[in-house]
Amino acid sequence: MLLTGTVVVDAETAIADGAVVTDGDRIAAVGEREALVEQYAEHERRDHDVVAPGLVGAHVHSVQSLGRGIADDTELLDWLFESVLPMEAGLDREGMRVAAELGYLECLASGTTTVVDHLSVHHADAAFEAAGETGIRARMGKVLMDTASPDGLEEATDAGLAESERLIREYHGAFDDRVRYAVTPRFAVTCSEACLRGARDLADAYDGVRIHTHASENRDEIETVEDRTGMRNVHWLDEVGLTGEDVVLAHCVWTDETEREVLAETGTHVTHCPSSNMKLASGIAPIEDYLERGINVALGNDGPPCNNTLDAFTEMRQASLLGKVDSLDPTVIPAETVFEMATRNGAEAAGFERVGELREDWKADLVCLSTDGARSTPVHDVHSHLVYAAHGDDVALTMVDGEVRYENGTYPGFDAAATLESAREYAAEL
Repeated sequence: MLLTGTVVVDAETAIADGAVVTDGDRIAAVGEREALVEQYAEHERRDHDVVAPGLVGAHVHSVQSLGRGIADDTELLDWLFESVLPMEAGLDREGMRVAAELGYLECLASGTTTVVDHLSVHHADAAFEAAGETGIRARMGKVLMDTASPDGLEEATDAGLAESERLIREYHGAFDDRVRYAVTPRFAVTCSEACLRGARDLADAYDGVRIHTHASENRDEIETVEDRTGMRNVHWLDEVGLTGEDVVLAHCVWTDETEREVLAETGTHVTHCPSSNMKLASGIAPIEDYLERGINVALGNDGPPCNNTLDAFTEMRQASLLGKVDSLDPTVIPAETVFEMATRNGAEAAGFERVGELREDWKADLVCLSTDGARSTPVHDVHSHLVYAAHGDDVALTMVDGEVRYENGTYPGFDAAATLESAREYAAEL
């Protein structure tokens, strides 16, 4: 396929009158439109306004999609234990499949081609199958919770780890390697030391498996962990093996100097979730400081109940503006930086190679956007436009692994209408 428009190669480079050529699951060429149109004259051609790398949601909760709006204006731990976890516990296997599909459809329609997905304790295989069916690229895992957890979600340590291992063997590298596994403890509050150390052992036992958990999102969470362990959150996670280049920590809002040193020294990835942190009043993560230390910072929407949207374009805007307000400096976290967080940095956190930029022989994961309309006129700088002005509903086409997964309101090869109808039914029951 040959796609033309303003081609955003990466966070620094754009080709004003460009084209991208895909061949199978790879990008065959990127360059000036006129030359590539002539060279690939026999290719199917689609003309768009902007062609950009697919965005990476480096921390999402797809299976919480049925809970959008159920727990607004609530503090984190009350939000979690009184509303969201009971909702997760109430989902059967079919409900989990529908919830995951709903989340992935929203992501694909708004330009997210890759997710790092934090599932739930039960029926995780249904979400893996949903990822395979919708065609999204995903690093995902079953949640581990073996202590201080609500009825229906707490499970024996060994049972949770054994189920995680079964899922690794079945789904790690599945669907043409679009889906890979992350061992996924919920967070230190609901996981025993044995569970956390077991997560590290399990990740080490399988090549390419990662670890994904929450950390230092909320001050009450930090106090709980410190009362239990005598250590601050990141130090505790480091003690039990949950830091390193294969670890993605969501949030990291409340960290001190020594914890930030640990994150930098170990190469641990941090996912910034600004909308969620604002909506739950958790605080403002020190993103500029993390970036200055060389910490890889990605971007995530978190879950629909604490954000209400999985639109990654909205999240880019929030990340940049929040950083400027926090520092009282309009120069921090500029558009190019936040775009890199949402693309290449996210791909590095997710552990997918040759994803997050539009380059020859890289994966054909891309989005095409329209700039028709008052909000998109004029476009003086395409990176500025994508971060500060664009919305997910500007997306006209989303491609993953060279396959069109969303185009102008349709999902080729997938019955989205059936998913939406089922989602409404399950949501009414919840």
